Amino acid sequence: MLRIREDKLSTIVFKPSAVARVLGAVALFFVALSTAGQLVKYLTGHDELMGLLSLTYVDDEWNLPTLFSVLLLAVASAFLAAVSVLARKQKDRDSWRWAMLSFGFLYLAFDEGLALHERLAAPLRALLGRSGESGPPTSYLAIRGLIAAVVLALLFSGFLRRLPARTRFAFLLGGALYLGGAVVIDALGVSWVVAHTEQNLTFVFIATVEEACEMAGVIVFIHALLRYLADTYGEVRFLLGEPREDARSRAVGA
Repeated sequence: MLRIREDKLSTIVFKPSAVARVLGAVALFFVALSTAGQLVKYLTGHDELMGLLSLTYVDDEWNLPTLFSVLLLAVASAFLAAVSVLARKQKDRDSWRWAMLSFGFLYLAFDEGLALHERLAAPLRALLGRSGESGPPTSYLAIRGLIAAVVLALLFSGFLRRLPARTRFAFLLGGALYLGGAVVIDALGVSWVVAHTEQNLTFVFIATVEEACEMAGVIVFIHALLRYLADTYGEVRFLLGEPREDARSRAVGA
């Protein structure tokens, strides 16, 4: 995924394909671990196993899969910020759009880590005149996701057309996976809970597919972003500490 070159410290080199493979393997591990834990829960009747089930279930908050999802979004935000800085130096008219995307991913990271969407549940129910209802809040927040998708489509249509075809396709694929999980699969899960509650393996399957799609979407996006950095700017160096005079050039490999 990365390596430190021979000239003692200074530069780390990322390979996009290796980064994607490692992130994908970690995501698959968490999904498999979560699924195994929930199968144990519903097939054997062991609810917690000393807290391990809550610690590994992808649809719970404040646990290991949540931390991984937050890190994915934060990494995407950091790389987008790097592209924004490089684009601004070259007086690229899309530099502010890269910055906007970076802030967007940073917000998603905070939203995931602090469960902001859960905290918005009661105010949204009150706003919609349904404050007495209980159950998952995400049915209301799906509206937020759809509105955001429309706004982004309007703001970034020209930006997407100016991207290389390979990058544009990967960005759209990543976005489709993420929104498919966060909006479409989530809405399916809410409908199931309203009819059957969430204490069953069917809901576990729906929730797992939702989280897996979100993780996959961000990983596809990160891979595309690293390839774009390599293809567009040729040589990008990530330095640790002060640059050394004898340091050789480093490039992000495709």
